[in-house]
Amino acid sequence: MKTKRDDIRNLAIIAHVDHGKTTLVDQLLRQSGTFRANQVLTERVMDSNDLERERGITILSKNTAVHYKNTKINIIDTPGHADFGGEVERVLKMVNGVILVVDAFEGAMPQTKFVLKKALELNLPVIVCINKVDRPEARPNEVIDEVLDLFIELGADESQLDCPFVFASAKGGTASLDINEQKENMEELFETILEYIPAPEGEKDEPLQVLISTIDYNEYVGRIGIGKVERGSIRVNEPAVMVNYLEPGVQKKVKITKIYEFEGLNRVEVESAEIGSIIAISGVEGIHIGDTICAPESPEPLPFVKISEPTIAMTFSVNNSPFAGQEGKFVTSRQVRERLIKELNTDVSLRIEETELTDSFKVSGRGELHLSILIETMRREGYEFQVSKPEVLFKTIEGKKHEPIEKVTIDVPEEYVGSVIEKLGQRKGELVTMSQPSGGYTRLEFMIPARGLIGYRSEFMTDTRGNGILNSVFEGYQPYKGDIPRRPQGSLVAFESGEAVTYGLYAAQERGILFISPGTKVYEGMVVGQNAKSGDIEVNVCKRKQLTNTRASGSDDALRLSPPKVMSLEEALEFIEDDELLEITPENIRVRKSILDNSLRYKSKKK
Repeated sequence: MKTKRDDIRNLAIIAHVDHGKTTLVDQLLRQSGTFRANQVLTERVMDSNDLERERGITILSKNTAVHYKNTKINIIDTPGHADFGGEVERVLKMVNGVILVVDAFEGAMPQTKFVLKKALELNLPVIVCINKVDRPEARPNEVIDEVLDLFIELGADESQLDCPFVFASAKGGTASLDINEQKENMEELFETILEYIPAPEGEKDEPLQVLISTIDYNEYVGRIGIGKVERGSIRVNEPAVMVNYLEPGVQKKVKITKIYEFEGLNRVEVESAEIGSIIAISGVEGIHIGDTICAPESPEPLPFVKISEPTIAMTFSVNNSPFAGQEGKFVTSRQVRERLIKELNTDVSLRIEETELTDSFKVSGRGELHLSILIETMRREGYEFQVSKPEVLFKTIEGKKHEPIEKVTIDVPEEYVGSVIEKLGQRKGELVTMSQPSGGYTRLEFMIPARGLIGYRSEFMTDTRGNGILNSVFEGYQPYKGDIPRRPQGSLVAFESGEAVTYGLYAAQERGILFISPGTKVYEGMVVGQNAKSGDIEVNVCKRKQLTNTRASGSDDALRLSPPKVMSLEEALEFIEDDELLEITPENIRVRKSILDNSLRYKSKKK
């Protein structure tokens, strides 16, 4: 006999990156009275991680809960970036409906399609929230048509097409069902949630089943499993069995020591939980995403969503440069390996493999951003290591080589369209559609090999003078598209170890763009700049001026150096070539040659 929990609603907020999910959750938390009137709050309170705050993106899905009219609404804020799509796919298993947030100006973007497709596959009801309607260039009527076209394209049924549209300004804290009128608060959005998102239902008196969809990690209690009670009820200290979805025959007796429910931004300890509750469980050793916690008399695993496969790999290895161990706390292969293995506790889209070398590990992920976030996190924790150039993972299908293809959507002012089409054409990109939504911007859609995008983003920002927006989402595997031309410029490589001085740098800057300034310590084989032409050149940036006892007029004027180009982690990953590595330390990011010795490097090229 199925029972309904009318006092609970479970929903996820899904959207393209930057369309305002986290800000919307902020307002729902504030307006539901979750915080005290005098409580000091930061913006985007759900983005708890430093990297999330800096970049303005959500990386990990977060759980929260608000109360409205005697109903507890469990909300999951999900990432909007394609590289963290694995997070979105899993958390949708915990909810009974979704709010799809779409920007009133940008409209339906690639990631909107990706997350909506996942929700429709699971037959989840959708509330469409057109956000940022207060933007001067907002075009909500056209965006409604775009969203409905997307529903039809994804094969939505009639009940899903009949979804409610809510028009909101998350920043202003207002929402309305009327496109021409804005209310003073978000009450209409709350009402729509209660009315349209179904209450969870299940067999209350049947044996327990909890599907673990997310894993959190705490140094004191270890792994914490987060999931929804699908059947029965769960109590603290009651015996249970953990069944692994990947190996259904493997069962493990477990004892649940603590159960938490979500209230606002906190976890509150409870003695028991019933069907429909989203809970966190601690004290279960070896708990993994996809495991089912069952009653001992009925160990039945629940089906779990297939995790998307990685498309890009890099080699992480121990730092062996002359500056190794000077800046990091954790530098040995054992420490790097343990940290990578620990990451697997919470990130299911990541793969880590041992290589033939004991100090190197092959790390595969969903995209460049996915891996660069891991690198940046490790760097901030005090780790020191090296990474290789990102490489695309190919597949052999029916005896033919296939490669991952990305669907790229680009919004650029009209004057830059030509250079974008030309550059992506060289990288084997195929233009699929071209349209002009509004606001003087042209929208281009390309299908391009994933390897064609490596190194393009920074070039794109230069070509469009920072006015372009580029978004990509994994589309699938297609036959290999052929060779793509490499970076046309070579590197400027330090000739000897020492400290860079103005005199040496002044001579080197005539060859290209420098990455370092006077006083920077360098070593032989370190890349100090980008050559203006193809091929690498050794430069001596430590060369000092020979002093003489005669003074020529004018020759001792101050030497003028151009400001060095300071690269971000992503730019550096895009810059490096196959024979180069990126040295990552808590204080610096250095590009270097794999073979540091100039003569050995020259010999290896001749082979």
